Amino acid sequence: MVDDDGERRQAYRAAVRLLAAREHSRAELKRKLERQLSVEAVEALLDELAAEGLQSDDRFVESYLHSRMERGFGPLRIRAELQERGIDEARIRLALEAVEEQWKERLLRVARRKFGDDPPGDRREMGRRFRFLAGRGFPEHLIRDYLFS
Repeated sequence: MVDDDGERRQAYRAAVRLLAAREHSRAELKRKLERQLSVEAVEALLDELAAEGLQSDDRFVESYLHSRMERGFGPLRIRAELQERGIDEARIRLALEAVEEQWKERLLRVARRKFGDDPPGDRREMGRRFRFLAGRGFPEHLIRDYLFS
């Protein structure tokens, strides 16, 4: 792959277009840009974008976290999705700790929207609700608190 200045400018514009549409993690941008440039050129371009404040993993994590929370997903699922997007564990842990107090209320909101206000009638219904909430990424202790309160 020839890495001339024209290709680099084209890749820079492509990166800016991607970032204008939504926040991207560094790893996501790297995967997308490596189709156009060499690995070394991509790393330099990503460093430049970060230095200019156009790309930020911190900003990406905050945006992604709040978006997924609003869609009714819990911390376990969000953690896994952030890991898939190349975010380091320390950054994920800090972001999740910042909203830790909200998970119980989020779980209740998701459960009310899906199941209404009635408590589960039998063990089968409890199992159904447990599986649904676990699939959304809520931790077992919060689900149990909801089911047995």
